[in-house]
This record gives sequence, structure tokens and C-alpha cells, in this order.
Amino acid sequence: MRRLRRPSWMPIDPYIVLLLGTVGLAALLPARGGAADAASGASTAAIAFLFFLYGARLSTREALDGLRHWRLHVTVLACTFVLFPVFGLAARALVPALLTQPLYQGLLFLTLVPSTIQSSIAFTSLARGNVPAAICAGSFSSLVGIVVTPLLAAGLLGNSGGGFSADSLVKIVLQLLVPFLAGQLLRPWAGPLIARHKKVLGLVDRGSILLVVYTAFSEGMIRGIWHQVSPARLGGLLVVEAALLAAMLLLTWYGGRALGFGRADRIAIQFAGSKKSLASGLPMAGVLFGAHASLAVLPLMLFHQMQLMVCAVIAKRRARDPEEVPDTATGSPAHLVQGQPQDRVLR
Repeated sequence: MRRLRRPSWMPIDPYIVLLLGTVGLAALLPARGGAADAASGASTAAIAFLFFLYGARLSTREALDGLRHWRLHVTVLACTFVLFPVFGLAARALVPALLTQPLYQGLLFLTLVPSTIQSSIAFTSLARGNVPAAICAGSFSSLVGIVVTPLLAAGLLGNSGGGFSADSLVKIVLQLLVPFLAGQLLRPWAGPLIARHKKVLGLVDRGSILLVVYTAFSEGMIRGIWHQVSPARLGGLLVVEAALLAAMLLLTWYGGRALGFGRADRIAIQFAGSKKSLASGLPMAGVLFGAHASLAVLPLMLFHQMQLMVCAVIAKRRARDPEEVPDTATGSPAHLVQGQPQDRVLR
């Protein structure tokens, strides 16, 4: 009898399972009283540590070298921080017919967070795209998002974002930007240590995000926020997010062609410009929304898994696309060669 295997084109991210398990734990055993205060303090420290690691990992030299491909990076940033928010604002018309106001606020916040790094690189590599461009584009997006995301949230969410105020900007600076800059300054010493202990720090990294999720959803349970969400509303949210992802995938691919980018660059633009980062968005939501963060991050968690599944299918198909071969004399695409399906080691 043949052994049944999960299709390679449908990745169920194990980390999503852990996130959902953490949500279930918060629903059954939410932190209360002194335990809630301890969890909140640990969550604050975890967020600061996360962004310290982000700063220590980002090579300043690589970032500066990547600026040579500035048109591609500007395109990805425009997709992430302009087109996405425009769609988010347009979704306001779906309230209250399809979305509740809290779910819409979470959806709008989703459109404001930076792009991913790791999955964008992995899918770009699998599709035979411009991997160095994807690395730089994702890094630039994360760096810019530390400043741009809270500023956009201040302008677009305002006080309706569950307690968002000018104080949140101060918290962003102290909790996110200062640790990030400290990581950059200490990178000559912290960088080698991080390189030697990647696996351990990776576990700490993800464990910190789980702590942030547990704290946020515990507060949501205690405040009774989940009584506001029905299965019908969740179904409506999934439909809206599917339409949002489809629109961004189409715009990044055909928009890249209209702007004159080659196939490899368009692949990097599509995968970096159509995604949103769970790793960056969850800590930011904890700072910006406080006790209301549970509903704010729900759309992001759903969108994250959806983008992984859809982009995995697209990357597999792109790997079989005809590949542009540059002319040896002019350096321009001269003819097409059929790409061979292949599975690469994704780093």
C-alpha cells in the first residue's frame, strides 16, 4: 500500500499549528491577575529582544550594496506601503455587511505591516528568480516598516485602533526602534555569536512571538472580545483576504512587466511585494493595540497561512516557466529556454 503524503504544493506551516495551539491555550487558560502582569512584562521584553536580533542580523554592508537595484526595491516598498493600504482603506465599504469594525481594523493593520524576508527568499529561489534582490527587498521592507508602519497606523487607524495614540509612537521607538539600532551598533560583536547559535536563537525568536500571541489572546478572552466574532464573519474575512492576495499577486506580476523588469526581477517583486510578515506584525500589534491585539492579529495570522499555500503553488509553476537567457553581446534577453522542474535547498 502506498503511503499517503501531504502534497508539497500545500505547505501547512508547523509554526501556524503552534500559533493556533497558543490561541487555544489562551482560550482555555488565560493569564489573570499577577500571572497576566508577569506575562505582559515578559512579552514586552521579548518584543524588544526580537528587534534587537533583527538589527544584529541585518548586514549594513549588504543593505548598502543592494541599493544599486533601487528601482526594484522602490517597487516592492510601494506595493507594501502604498498599494496594500489603498486596498485596506477600500475594504471599509465592506463594514458592516461583510466585516465587523474590529475585524476591519485588523485587516487594515495587516495592510500596513512590512513584507516577509524568509519566505520571500525561499519562494524566489524555488521559482528561479533574483534571490539577492529578494533578500535586500525583504530586509529594506522590515527596516522601513519599523518607522512607516506605526506612522501609517497613526494616520489611518487613529484612536479607533483600540487605544492607539501618540503614546504608542513613543512605545514603538523605545520597544522596537531603539533595540533595533542597538543590534546594528553591536552587530560586530553580536553577529558572530548569532551565527554560531542560529538554531537556539531561532527557537527563542519564535518562542517570543508565541508569548506575545498568548498575552494578547489572554487579554482578549478576559475582555470578552471573541464574542464579537461569528463563523459567518470569519468566512467573510477569508473571502476578503483571498481577494486581496489575488489582487496583489496579479498587480506585482503584471505591474513588474509594465515597468520593464525581467523575469527574475518580477519573481522577486511578486513574492516580496505580495506578502506580509507575521514575525514583524505580531510584536507591532502588541505595542499598538495592547488589550485589543487579539482581534487585530487574527487577519494577519490567517493571511500568513494563505499566502504560504498560494505562493508555494505559484513558485512551483514559475520553476517550469521558460527562462530568459541574456544575449552575450547586449546583455538583453535574447531567447527563451524551457526551465526544468527542480527542487532546491531553500535557505
